Amino acid sequence: MKTIAALLFLSAIVTAAPALAISRYNSLGLSCASVQQIISRERAVLLRYPSRSGNAVLYDRYVAGGGQCGSGNYAAATSVPTRDNPMCPVYNCRSSSVFNPH
Repeated sequence: MKTIAALLFLSAIVTAAPALAISRYNSLGLSCASVQQIISRERAVLLRYPSRSGNAVLYDRYVAGGGQCGSGNYAAATSVPTRDNPMCPVYNCRSSSVFNPH
């Protein structure tokens, strides 16, 4: 019985580990093409950048497509500022609902 419990626990950790391993980047330190290439290669990343007023640091998870979004979510087009483009096109996950059916 202890062996079964240990195997279940170990499999839960192994399954959750990829979700914890997400790279973080400062989008203003990269070109738009670099940001898009990184997202395409890694499938999901965290990008940080200053707010328009410069008073806060904003961040979000950006994805290569809807396959990286959980159930009930979809990949929505948005943009982030980069070194060479103030509106670099990327995708992030948004919630689907009857009020926002994408």
